[in-house]
Amino acid sequence: MKVIDVYQQYFGAACVFHDVPRRAVSAMLTAESNEGEISYTLTLSFFPHEDETDFSVSYDAVVSEELYRARGRRSKKREKTLLEEFRPRADALAAAIGGTIDWDSPLREARWG
Repeated sequence: MKVIDVYQQYFGAACVFHDVPRRAVSAMLTAESNEGEISYTLTLSFFPHEDETDFSVSYDAVVSEELYRARGRRSKKREKTLLEEFRPRADALAAAIGGTIDWDSPLREARWG
């Protein structure tokens, strides 16, 4: 099994989970290849972000959604399409646990894999 972080970035956010305010989110698109099958998963992890140096991601406020699964391999064209849908789908996923993402407030540069 091979796991690749296609995209990952931190953004300002708002969410209260287990009575703990979360002020940031790690938003990721991950590809997983296994025995001729490829899947892509969107994952959001909300964390407290107490100050500008605090990137200690907690793993209790995590939500994810599989966006694609099929026979085949990694495709840049497919990834481009999934990234075009990324923000609206992430917003819906965040809303499911009462969170919002401030896409205009990136906390770090995007990482691409």
